[in-house]
Amino acid sequence: MLRIYSQSLGCPKNRVDTERLLGSLGKPSLGEPVLTVSEPEEADLVFINTCAFIGPAVEESVRTIVQMAADLEDLPERPFFVVGGCLPGRYGVAELAGEIPEVDLWLHAADVDAWPAMLADALKLKNAEPGRLLSTGPSYAWLKIGEGCRHRCSFCTIPSIRGPHVSSPAEALETEARALLEQGVKELVLVAQDVTAWGSERTGGRGDLRPLLERLLPLPGLERLRLMYLYPAGLTDDLLSFLASAGKPFVPYFDMPLQHADPDILGRMGRPFARDPQLAVDRIRRHFPEAALRTTLITGFPGETDVHFGRLVEFVERNRFHHLGVFSYEAEEGTPAAAMPDQVPERTRRARRDEIMALQQEISEEILGGYEGERLDILVDAPHGEWPGLHVGRVWFQAPEVDGVTYVSGPGVEPGALVLAEITEAGEYDLTALA
Repeated sequence: MLRIYSQSLGCPKNRVDTERLLGSLGKPSLGEPVLTVSEPEEADLVFINTCAFIGPAVEESVRTIVQMAADLEDLPERPFFVVGGCLPGRYGVAELAGEIPEVDLWLHAADVDAWPAMLADALKLKNAEPGRLLSTGPSYAWLKIGEGCRHRCSFCTIPSIRGPHVSSPAEALETEARALLEQGVKELVLVAQDVTAWGSERTGGRGDLRPLLERLLPLPGLERLRLMYLYPAGLTDDLLSFLASAGKPFVPYFDMPLQHADPDILGRMGRPFARDPQLAVDRIRRHFPEAALRTTLITGFPGETDVHFGRLVEFVERNRFHHLGVFSYEAEEGTPAAAMPDQVPERTRRARRDEIMALQQEISEEILGGYEGERLDILVDAPHGEWPGLHVGRVWFQAPEVDGVTYVSGPGVEPGALVLAEITEAGEYDLTALA
C-alpha cells in the first residue's frame, strides 16, 4: 500500500492534476491501493502541486516547499518528496533543483500528461494507469477540459507556464465524468484557462462547447453542470441559445473574468474580446434573465486614471454581480505590462480594490436578502467543523470554493445529499437554511 500526503496550491485545475496523478498510482485489483494520509510523517510519498501565477503565489509555493523539506529531514524514515506544477513550469526544473536539492523529483507543468509514468518510474511501481482520486468529498468534482491558453494578455504568465491551448478529447472527458458520477458526485464543474476555447482545434480557431456538452448533460446521476472561466467572446448567441434549450442539469451561472470595464485599459491589457464588456453581460441576460454572474477585476493596471476607475465603479454598480473578486495589479516579471509606463502606486491600487469590494459587499447582501423565505435545493458538501448537526452546502448560484456558502441543518442533511430547504437568513456573502 502506497501512503500519500499531498497539498495542491492555487486553482482547481491544479487540484484535478493532483487527483489524476494520485489516482493513477493505485490499482486495488492488483493489491496496490493508495491511501491518503493527513500528516507527512505517515506518508511514503509527499507531493506538492504548486501555483506560480502571481508573485504571492510563488512566495507561498516556495515557502511551503522549504518548510516541508525541513519537516521531512527530521523524520526517522524520510518520504519520497515530489514537487510539480506551475513553479517548475515558470522557473525550470534545473534551476529549482539547484536551489532546493531536498526535492527528490520535480514535475514540469508542460509534462502533466506524463506525470504518472514519471512518478511510477521513480518509485519503481508497475506502469501507471489512468485514474482519479477525489479530494473534494462526495458532492462535486472539477472536470478539467483543456490545458494551456491561446490568449496573450499583457499581465499574465499562464501561456509561458502552461503553453498553448489544447482541448482534452470528448470521449476521455465523458469517460472521466461517468466515473466521477458513479462515485456519487452530483455536480461537475468544467474548468480550463478558457472553457469556451474547447474544440478550437477542430473548428479552425473558434471554440465550440456544444459537442462536449451534448455528451455530458444526459449522464445519469448528474444534478448540476457548471461552467467556469468563460471568456466573453466565446459566449456567443449560438452557445447561449443551446444552453437555454438544454435546461437542467445546466446551471445558469456564468463566470466571466472581465478584469476591467474601460476600453482603454482593456486594450492595454490585451484582452481577447470586444472592448465593451457590457455587451457580453447583456447578451447573457437576454438568454438568461435569471442568470447569476461572477467576475474578477484588476485595479491599478498601468495607465489606469481616476476616470478609468470611475467607469469600472459605474460598471459594477450597474450590473450587480452575484459574485465579484478584485485584485490589485501586481507587475509580474517577464510580462509586457510590467514594462509599461504609468505604473500606478501600490497604495492607490489597493485603495481602489478596497473601494470596489466595499461596494460589492453591499450588492451581495442585497441580492442574498432577496432569497430569504424561498425554498431552494441545497447540495450538501460537508459537516460544519464546529457545530454538530450543521452542514455546509451550496445553492445553485454558489460555486464550490470561490463563492459564499449556505449553512443548512435538518432531516436528511448529510454530505452528498441534495435537499430542499427554506432560506432563513442572509448575510453579506452566506446564507442559512432549514430543511
